[in-house]
Amino acid sequence: MKMSKSFKGLSVLMIAAMLVIAGCGNNNAANNAGSGNAAAGNSTDSEAIAKIKERGKLQVGVKYDTRLFGLKDPASGNVEGFDIDISKAIAKHILGDENAIELKEVTSKTRIPMLNNGEIDMVVATMTITEERKKEVDFSDVYFQAGQSLLVKKGSPITGIEDVTKDTKILGSKGATSIKNIKDKVPGVTVLEFDNYQDAFSALKAGQGDALTTDDAILYGMASQDPGYEVVGEPFTDEPYGIAVQKGNTDVVNAVNDTLAELKANGEYDAIYTKWIGKAPAK
Repeated sequence: MKMSKSFKGLSVLMIAAMLVIAGCGNNNAANNAGSGNAAAGNSTDSEAIAKIKERGKLQVGVKYDTRLFGLKDPASGNVEGFDIDISKAIAKHILGDENAIELKEVTSKTRIPMLNNGEIDMVVATMTITEERKKEVDFSDVYFQAGQSLLVKKGSPITGIEDVTKDTKILGSKGATSIKNIKDKVPGVTVLEFDNYQDAFSALKAGQGDALTTDDAILYGMASQDPGYEVVGEPFTDEPYGIAVQKGNTDVVNAVNDTLAELKANGEYDAIYTKWIGKAPAK
């Protein structure tokens, strides 16, 4: 039996309409899948905070050898400093208890690997925010503004960066931005790198170098340990410290930034700063 032309035309139209509907359905499914992935991404972000709360402790990587910021007392075993107080405030914000915290020692060299392999939730350890580091971790807002300087024995002919030549022997800590900075400032300069700042300071006192370089805030802590040493010259770099977390953990970054904002709003940040640095922060 032959179909009329009008019936054939109607059939073609119906098939075309069905294909369009099917295509829209697929597009909606794809869009819904995309929305689901986005939601999953948000869910993944929140997992970091959920994991911290489930554990009941915030695991923070801090320095154990940096006076004023993170220094372990060999007698008591306590670690104290500016970074420690900031870490406790973050623990209080997330968990409601500043003592719900586990401190783990990091160095400039180990802090990013320890963060990214999940040993710690964040790094609060005099860590300068740089574009290179942003490729590996996410940073909070700036929580301390420092600048690189030089520590020398009193009476040293070195009074600032202008006195450093390629024949000067500089001491520093492995993995610190200060190593690259001093090499950029003085091409060809000799730099001896140590595992931590206390080893570098001991080397300076033993006469193994002419000057030790890192952020001025850290150097002032060293100078306070031994009156025979002093920080000289003006800072020759800008070193904004940030708190580092694993890339993608935006909920953790937000929690840290909220904490910092609260501390600055209620005056606690100024109190912590003055307690350790000896003066109020510059406004």
